[in-house]
Amino acid sequence: MKYRSVEGSDGGLVHRREDSIGVLLTNLGTPDAPTPSALRRYLKEFLWDPRVVEVPRPVWWLILNGIILNVRPRRSAQAYKKVWTDQGSPLMLYTKAQAQALSDRFSNESGMPVVVDFAMRYGNPSIESVIQKMQSRGVRRLLVLPLYPQYSAATTASTFDALAGDFTRRRWLPDLRFVSHYHDHPLYIEAMARSIEKYWETHGRPDRLLLSYHGVPERYLHSGDPYYCECRATSRLLANRLGVDEQFCQTTFQSRFGREEWLKPYTDETLKSLPASGVKSVHVYCPGFASDCLETIEEIGEENRGYFLDAGGESFGYIPALNDRPEHIDALEALIREQMSDWLRVERPDASARATRASSAGAPG
Repeated sequence: MKYRSVEGSDGGLVHRREDSIGVLLTNLGTPDAPTPSALRRYLKEFLWDPRVVEVPRPVWWLILNGIILNVRPRRSAQAYKKVWTDQGSPLMLYTKAQAQALSDRFSNESGMPVVVDFAMRYGNPSIESVIQKMQSRGVRRLLVLPLYPQYSAATTASTFDALAGDFTRRRWLPDLRFVSHYHDHPLYIEAMARSIEKYWETHGRPDRLLLSYHGVPERYLHSGDPYYCECRATSRLLANRLGVDEQFCQTTFQSRFGREEWLKPYTDETLKSLPASGVKSVHVYCPGFASDCLETIEEIGEENRGYFLDAGGESFGYIPALNDRPEHIDALEALIREQMSDWLRVERPDASARATRASSAGAPG
């Protein structure tokens, strides 16, 4: 096992460097560009993760490399082109904005300085590269907040895998705290409710509100993954806050892949069936997405809109994700402060005095 140097820019021991607290936001990831070659690199990393696809590796290697990576990158690139911005993908744009907004909130702490940054589980910036940068800035206490409100092994646990894998290659590890979920946090529920209510102020209330979550194979639930239950809990709490019943507010699951059964009901099939039952107007909100991305803007806002209107629906509205709305930043800030309140009370260390003591003892500064 090769460990990194104990001193220098890699985040190892440097007595004269001021200690700091790190807050690392993570999200799923994005290709570097809306091109087939960039999508192939991204999908290869994403779909090879055994947390994402729980299929025996030899079999999945043949399927992934022999079929999927020869077909899907070009099709996915066309979809990404529809949502790409001058600043890159929407997911990158909003995650960066969230990190910057939180950095501003923590910029004047009286105790240890707080460094806020973001990384992607797949693609760039990588978790490894950002931890490297944070440790070079003296981060000795690290809080990792995956922007997945509902826990799933395919998302949250995969992020921890990447984090743990990186730590096996470092000599000096920071104190670590990891937020595994926040599906029922009161300020998260409040932020979503206020966003939906503001949308209704402009567009009116629909006949039906769909709460669409990213799907996972149904067998994950039977294997003990709490994702389905946490999605249901979020929907219940949000419906209660909005003052609506289950007939009006319906939970569905989108983005299924492959032939096996995924969590139901499916968003697309639900939208296709609603007009026949008399539902002529529908709004869709996606509580599991902290930022708008391909799955919300294109899959819900375009593809699924078409399904509903083609089936006889008259009015469709997609309610945007929380993104960098102030109430979302309020919720994330509160969650972070709850997790590291004791860290924030630690006095700012005197790095120069520490370096002097180390030097007098014969240690490098």
